[in-house]
Amino acid sequence: MDPEAVVTEFCARWAEGDPGSLVDYFTEDAVYHNIPMQPVVGKAAIKEFLAGFLGAFGGIEFRVHRQASNGGVVFNERTDVFTINGTTVELPVTGVFEVAADGRIAAWRDYFDMAPLTALGGG
Repeated sequence: MDPEAVVTEFCARWAEGDPGSLVDYFTEDAVYHNIPMQPVVGKAAIKEFLAGFLGAFGGIEFRVHRQASNGGVVFNERTDVFTINGTTVELPVTGVFEVAADGRIAAWRDYFDMAPLTALGGG
């Protein structure tokens, strides 16, 4: 599967809210970094982070507006939609994914403004 298809499929799977199926997309030594926060390193740590995150919010819809790739690097501009404390939040995000030759995500960086989450007690 080409890198862009991997990222497209990965983003669509978030609505299912299953950290086990999401972590299968990562290499063992992957790095997941929400840029306003500390990076999460390694598949086991990423699974733990995702389980806590999805446990708090349930499924999250990734609305991908634009996506482009160059080799194994995929950029997307999207809106992540989820609920915090009974309020639906639409968070603009830019994601950068590095997909390894085996079709797994080796690095994922999301860039976004923490203010909407902090205002609702989610940050």
